[in-house]
Amino acid sequence: MESQCGDRLGGGRHENGQGTPNLGCRIGTVRRTGVPCVSALKDTRCAVLGAGGFLGTTLCQRLRGQTAALRAFGRRQSFPDALRGIEWLTGDFADIQHVKEAIHGCDTVFHLANATTPASANQDKIADLQSNVASTLGLLDACRDLGIKRIIFISSGGTIYGLPKQVPTPESAPTMPITAYGISKLSIEKYLALYEYLHGIEYRVLRVANPFGPYQTAIKSQGAIAAFMQRCLDDAPLQIWGDGSVVRDYIYADDVIDALIQAVKHEGTSRVFNVGAGHGRSLLDIIQAIESVSGRSLAVEFLPKRDMDVPCSVLDTSLAAQELGWHAKTPFPEGIRQTWAWISNRHLIKHHS
Repeated sequence: MESQCGDRLGGGRHENGQGTPNLGCRIGTVRRTGVPCVSALKDTRCAVLGAGGFLGTTLCQRLRGQTAALRAFGRRQSFPDALRGIEWLTGDFADIQHVKEAIHGCDTVFHLANATTPASANQDKIADLQSNVASTLGLLDACRDLGIKRIIFISSGGTIYGLPKQVPTPESAPTMPITAYGISKLSIEKYLALYEYLHGIEYRVLRVANPFGPYQTAIKSQGAIAAFMQRCLDDAPLQIWGDGSVVRDYIYADDVIDALIQAVKHEGTSRVFNVGAGHGRSLLDIIQAIESVSGRSLAVEFLPKRDMDVPCSVLDTSLAAQELGWHAKTPFPEGIRQTWAWISNRHLIKHHS
């Protein structure tokens, strides 16, 4: 069942990844039709910053062997086997020398690095500013000095608009974030525009809704679907801030990767694109979907609502459809099945190793 806001249901070092069980998408892989042609990037030299994370790992898997060069950069590899055969550089995004080494010789940079979550950013706003905005300025200076042609940045479609007056929300809507996390994302967008104006570094921003899928883990206070599935497997009660009526736009990770690839090839004038499924689902909807796929009944603890939680966020993705030729292809139930298969398989391996 779908809900919209008016209809809520109550010095780095190079490594090769080795040594962990393969938890990749061979577990019930979605058959995808109309997927962007990655071979169109065969002459592109790419660096993926934040490659050890959820979307970074998924992106690197898609790009592997399809570009002129591919370098993955991050603090750690959460799933080394998934990145096997890809050049990996361990480093800190806040260390400019590490960043320069990561992007040297490339022409396109995917900026997926992020050190905070919406909750942690509000708790330490100075640290959020330093680790994300200031570090991105260091990256932009390095891109200017090293001749990088294009940056693709993952922004936050769920936080950047604040309390939207129009749902689904288009890119033209006012940006009035109510979290430090959203303010940082918006600041980075503005600096990207400045560096294109001053230095000719082209950029594209994808304001991604709420992504989910394989390689997302519940170790951070972000990602309701992964967190709920993990607590289900641990036989622990789910914890929800508020009454479960908060509505979000959940999009499967492979669809986000499609948009990233299309953004590299985009030659139009627009710079900012919403990337979401365009449909809202409440947390209660998510619980129902997980109960259906798992065959389990879930206990829920309702905690006091948080002021930082936007009641409803659903994105209008018509601009991405028009200019990128992109739209979400994975049906929500199929994405839930794939994610459950991956998380439950990982849980099984961890508890029988």
